[in-house]
Amino acid sequence: MTEPGSTLEPAGREDAAALECRDVVKTFKRGRRLRRKTMKAVDGASFSIRKGELFGLLGPNGAGKTTLVRCIATLLIPDAGSIRILGRDVFKDSLWCRQRIGLLTSGERTLYWKLSARANLNFFAALYGLSGKERDKRIDYLVELLGLKEVENERLERYSSGMKQKVSVARAILHDPDLILLDEPSLGLDPQFARFIRQFIREELNQRLGKTILITTHYMDEADELCNRIAFISRGKIVDVKSPAAYKRDIPHTEVLEIRVQGQPDTRPVETLPGVERASAEFKDGVTTVKLVLPRAETALADAIELLRTGSKILGVDVKQPTLEDVFLYVTGTSLGADTTEKPDEAGGRPGADGH
Repeated sequence: MTEPGSTLEPAGREDAAALECRDVVKTFKRGRRLRRKTMKAVDGASFSIRKGELFGLLGPNGAGKTTLVRCIATLLIPDAGSIRILGRDVFKDSLWCRQRIGLLTSGERTLYWKLSARANLNFFAALYGLSGKERDKRIDYLVELLGLKEVENERLERYSSGMKQKVSVARAILHDPDLILLDEPSLGLDPQFARFIRQFIREELNQRLGKTILITTHYMDEADELCNRIAFISRGKIVDVKSPAAYKRDIPHTEVLEIRVQGQPDTRPVETLPGVERASAEFKDGVTTVKLVLPRAETALADAIELLRTGSKILGVDVKQPTLEDVFLYVTGTSLGADTTEKPDEAGGRPGADGH
């Protein structure tokens, strides 16, 4: 398929990385005028993605993932640094770069619920400059590919969350982009649809079509399953970039002791037991999950249970091999289950950019 604008402008350098971010900084101001505080949502982020790579950006909520993706997609203007797509600067050559980007944002709000899937795709095809037989052929292909054929003429308001996400994916790749940005693509989906979306990303978009994909997530299993390489991001900074296997291989311990306790007991005595290299405690749905990272789990098992048992009920104990979440905790000192979100006023966006 011919991309809109591709016959009018020269392509980027053949040897260029698909995406290159260098020292990207994005700050927001929050609070009232006289008490405004500055927050660095992205703090000097640098990484590059090779053509055809499925690259992950892994971090907790509020780490800066979505802000960085919006900068790459030209929806936000960085305060410093540079971003290049196929060797072209995204702000000097914004139109050229936008034509080569497909964007799926978390909490997608660009679709029109009162229109059918096909009507939505016709509308966005017009924005991308597609028309006539080329448009119809592309929409037919995507509707069939994503299993939307039987419901393509029904209003989106009748769709399930998973079906709406399929339409959002179709909209993002409608113009056959070179670089696909997927911000939390399986967030809020039930397991069946989440599995379908992951399989579609890996097998269809990346392996069969050879698309370069940047996916942000805070689901460790998703990143582990999909990505060739992963960048850890914490508090706006890129901490490290490696393959999932290399992360796990380089962690200097072999076991994780996980204890689930009813209620919210004081976990500080457990977290400071001898031999514990890293510790975290997360409370959710009435249960506290304590994780202790150490060379041998059994060396701390009896003492940990004894300390937690006082006044609390032990619900379960597991000894596990390190996962990406354990590696992230080791490298950053922050759990992927943490929420470091602040609510800045996201001023500074490019006017009209939400229509990407």
